[in-house]
Amino acid sequence: MNRDDLLLGKQVPVVNHYAPELLFPIPRREAREALALPEPLPFEGADIWHAYELSWLDSDDKAQVRVGRFSIPASTPNLVESKSFKLYLNSLNNLVFDDDTAALACIVRDVSAAVGAEVGLAVFDPDDPAIAPGQPSGECIDSAFGRWPRREPDAAMLQCDPASLVEEQLYSHLLRSLCPVTGQPDWATLWLHYRGPALDHAALLSYILAYREHQEFHEQCVERIFRDIQQRCRPEFLHLQAFYTRRGGLDINPFRSSGGGQPPWLRLARQ
Repeated sequence: MNRDDLLLGKQVPVVNHYAPELLFPIPRREAREALALPEPLPFEGADIWHAYELSWLDSDDKAQVRVGRFSIPASTPNLVESKSFKLYLNSLNNLVFDDDTAALACIVRDVSAAVGAEVGLAVFDPDDPAIAPGQPSGECIDSAFGRWPRREPDAAMLQCDPASLVEEQLYSHLLRSLCPVTGQPDWATLWLHYRGPALDHAALLSYILAYREHQEFHEQCVERIFRDIQQRCRPEFLHLQAFYTRRGGLDINPFRSSGGGQPPWLRLARQ
């Protein structure tokens, strides 16, 4: 598929029939080459999506509704564009499945085909406490003396102290980037856990604020942040996740780790 087929930013009528062809894959390769990321990749991880408008019909034509948690490995050749994902999921609304197992198998098959590898899918009832809002662990740096630098993010903005080795978890609610297609703002909470030279919190906050006018997809922003912290501070380990707010019934939570890390598996209050 080419970018002319991209549905994002276009007025699209509601699709009332099953339409897996709506899923739009975007190759990860181009953005990673622009970041000069080596092969094998210097991180592992997954893109974790919560789908709040997941519904189909059972064999009695009774509507079923779930909240879905998708896990798309960072190693897949493609990411999936969010509007196409929303439209695909809505195309299932009037499709009849014999049972939940059949519905989930269909969805996993279609999304896996789009991204180029097997994806994970767990589903929850809408009132399941497992998807109740949580809070990131660690220290919020939003009160640090960081300022919007009014320029593009650059690893040189980050400062660390090689004489002070620490292990800490930090987060900020102030990550804002722009969709590279529509220019609309995407808000997120950025969380990181690392061990290594102590990051200067004010400099880190200014670096995060530099994304305020930066145009990139969610997954690409997270990989850029991961690369910059790795290159600038050389931590022993780094786990990083952005919790983007919901748009179109979907939130995206890219997680990248230098190895051995697990995503927090939580949903924040503003999601």
